[in-house]
Order: sequence, then C-alpha cells, then structure tokens
Amino acid sequence: MKIAVDAMGGDHGPAVVVEGAVAAAREFGLPVVLVGDRPSIEAELKRLDAGSLAVEVRHATQVVEMAETPSQALRRKRDSSLRVAAELVRDGEASAFVSAGNTGAAMAIAMFVIGVLRGIDRPAIAAVLPSLRGFTVLLDVGANVAPKPWHLFQYALMGHVYARDILGLERPRVGLLSVGEEEGKGNDLTREVYELLKESRLNFLGNVEGRDIYNGQCDVVVTDGFTGNVALKISESLAEMLGAMIREELTRDVRSKVGAALARPAFARFRRRVDYTELGGAPLLGIDGAAIICHGASPVKAMKNAVRVAAEWAKAGLNEHIRAALEAEVARGGREGGRE
Repeated sequence: MKIAVDAMGGDHGPAVVVEGAVAAAREFGLPVVLVGDRPSIEAELKRLDAGSLAVEVRHATQVVEMAETPSQALRRKRDSSLRVAAELVRDGEASAFVSAGNTGAAMAIAMFVIGVLRGIDRPAIAAVLPSLRGFTVLLDVGANVAPKPWHLFQYALMGHVYARDILGLERPRVGLLSVGEEEGKGNDLTREVYELLKESRLNFLGNVEGRDIYNGQCDVVVTDGFTGNVALKISESLAEMLGAMIREELTRDVRSKVGAALARPAFARFRRRVDYTELGGAPLLGIDGAAIICHGASPVKAMKNAVRVAAEWAKAGLNEHIRAALEAEVARGGREGGRE
C-alpha cells in the first residue's frame, strides 16, 4: 500500500514534505513514493538518515506553482510532481497521493488523470473540523461552488461513509447547512436537497446552522463549495485571532504569566483537541482513488498524518463503500446520477 507524496508542493518545499513522509514511513511502517526533483529529495533523505526505510523516489521535472491556474497545470505541466503522483495512483503503483500544493490544480489533475467514481458527478473537498464531541466533516469546502441538488445529496453520502469508516462513527448524523433549522428555510438549492435527504436512509437531522459545525450536534454538514469555503476560511481566521488574543492576555502581567504557567497542562490538552495536524489534510472525496490535500503551510506533523490517513482510506475500502451506498440509494429512489 504505497502512498505517493508530491514532494515539491507546499510553502516550505521538499524539506518539510520529505521529513513528514519519512516520519510516516518510520512511525507507521508505510511505504512511500516521493515524487519530484530527485537530487533535492535525495539530499533530504540523506539528512534524515532514511536509507533503511521503505521510501522510493520518482523523478519529476516540473512543479505546479501555487499561483498557477488548474488549466495551466494540466496543459503545461505534464511532468509535474503533482501529476506524476496522480498517475502513480491511476496506474496502480500507489494507493493514494498526498499534496500540499495548489489545491485547484490537485483537484483538476485528480479528476482528469485518475477519474471520478462511477455514479459521482462532482468530487468534494471535505474538511474535518474539531467539535465539542470529536470531529465534524464539512463538505464541500471549495471543489464545486455552483452544485446541483443531486451533487449535494452525493456529498452527504460520501461524508456519511467517510465519517463512519475513517472517524469510526457508527451512524453519523448528517445536517444540511442553511439559514434556519425549520424545514423550508434556505434557498431553492437547500430546499430541494432537503427533500432528497429526507427520503434517504441516511441519519438526516434536517437543516442545521453554522453553530452546529462546532457544537457537536452534527457529524456531517453538507453545503455548496462557495459557502463551505467561506465558512472554513472564517473559522481559520477566528482560530488565529483567538490564539493571538489568549497569548496576549496571558503575557500581559506577572500574575497572568503565573496563571498561564499553572494552566500549561490544560492548554496543552486544548491544543491537541483543536490541532488540525492530527488529521493531516482534507480528503478529496469522489475520485476513483484516494487523495489528501494539505494546507500549503502544513508542518511535518501534518504531512506525516496525511500519509497515515491516506493509507487508512485505501485500507478501509472507502470508495467501494461510497459506490455501494450510492447504488443502494439510486435503486431505492429510481435515480441515476445527476439525471433524475
């Protein structure tokens, strides 16, 4: 179960990515294929003394830059580290790929090179966020900003399977993000999706509001990519602001510093609960393979855990379960993909 890693993606280049992949190989015993500039990667492997680990290097001559459009990456970078990593999955040489590079390019390349699961119309990027009861899967957070109702229904199915198979939730609670909890609230899209979800066999709670992403009342929250991406970016900004304000107040005077020292174990536990690096990155659900898209600024720990989660995805047979869930709903409702 090899995991292909785009060694050239991300803000920090191969140094951080290679170290994270090596940590995954060392700690979890996972075989890894590092894709990118061979001399640069081998220099990092030598620095990390990784010669005895199950780590291969696949040379790629190009790098997709963060500012490039997906179409540019597809047309002009046919030997990019990102594309070669996806080709390894397509050709069965790797079970999944991981990248901290250009998100739009990663999604476009995954769709074009690997393909989309049979029965799925559009893939979705799922963010796994901390909540008062564990985690909440929010999808889509940017893959499809103008979806059809059937697309959101598919997102709900994929989020349900991911929460069950990867997060270990026996019967995930699924909610539809809207402007109010009452049935009938929202726009035309949410009202149509509500009817589809209400008729499904999912554990559908109905409409949920933004607060339900974090209060633990819901395990999977479904929305369009535009709304989901805005919600995600607001959450990231809020977390940064709260962290900065807490640090500022805890260092304001001597008494605050003493209190902070006494509360250090509690702060350490709090950081672990909200640490996104524990899950590595966002799964791209709906492609005919497995892909984890990481934040560009991901540290070593995030890259290590992204490789771990990618391997768990492949081992769990997540895509087969998504296909089975979709086929069951199609047979039950007489629907076929986006053509109802």
